[in-house]
Amino acid sequence: MDAIILQVLNGLDKGSAYALIALGLTLIFGTLGVVNFAHGALFMIGAFCSVTLQRILNLSFETVDPTRTDFLGNPLKVKTPYVESWFGPEMGSTIIDWSVPLAILFAIPIMILIGFVMERGLIKHFYKRPHADQILVTFGLAIVLQEVIKYFYGANPIQTPAPEALTGVAQLTSTIVYPIWRIVYFCFAVAIIGAVFAFLQFTTFGMVVRAGMADRETVGLLGIDIDKRFTLMFGLAAAVAGLAGVMYGPINAPNYHMGMDFLVLSFVVVVVGGMGSLPGAVAAGFLLGILESFASMKEVITLVPGINQIIIYLVAIVILLTRPRGLMGRKGVME
Repeated sequence: MDAIILQVLNGLDKGSAYALIALGLTLIFGTLGVVNFAHGALFMIGAFCSVTLQRILNLSFETVDPTRTDFLGNPLKVKTPYVESWFGPEMGSTIIDWSVPLAILFAIPIMILIGFVMERGLIKHFYKRPHADQILVTFGLAIVLQEVIKYFYGANPIQTPAPEALTGVAQLTSTIVYPIWRIVYFCFAVAIIGAVFAFLQFTTFGMVVRAGMADRETVGLLGIDIDKRFTLMFGLAAAVAGLAGVMYGPINAPNYHMGMDFLVLSFVVVVVGGMGSLPGAVAAGFLLGILESFASMKEVITLVPGINQIIIYLVAIVILLTRPRGLMGRKGVME
């Protein structure tokens, strides 16, 4: 039973990332009808927003400490972060320690701006083009963004540690312990998903967007600039992907290809959940995360070698053969 509970927790952990990325993908497809293969790159950029803020907070200046000497008796040069000199050693070190959560505030405007520039500068020209053209241009954009990150940050993973207070493990039961940050990530994902659904369900802006997703032409005839609202939704989708990347950094050190690692899996999640279905994307993300976790158990791999690498695709094949629109997809979208 303990092993089963742990695998469920691991699955919810993986599923949180899948669900957040798939949610953003579905927002874009449902509003703009664009298959955005650059969405994984937005997840990667979010992770590197955390890296960037960490480097900014660690900018230091050198001072000579006459009370400390090297082996030759010369005074040592000590590096002091500017943050510590401005806010004091204790507060400054706390700010540096909490750089990953603080990166949420840093990443939101950056990701919204990147999403706006992507949509207005490139993707708007492909609204009426075939999906194959959309896939090619956004996949090419993803490769460009990946290489830009590689050029500025290098090819090696960069550690972004969680705050010291959130490291270690939590005692869930008398026999089960689990990393605290992974629990934080799951709670964060649930909060973001809940906020997006609440925004779409209970605000006038969200209601208009949902109406536009259902019947764009009729909403336009009512005199509403639905295109402008959909552009803002693209920025929101970019922010969701970026925040998923920010908080994922302590789990998996950011690297330039992490966006591609999640991209294909996230598209499978969207297809399984149903193209254009927000609840389907979230449900499929958590479901496939749990299935992948159970397929990674030693006993399962011993019985069926390599099943952990293909389980998501097998599930996708079965669902699409029996229900072409996905679990919660709208009729006619995938059929």
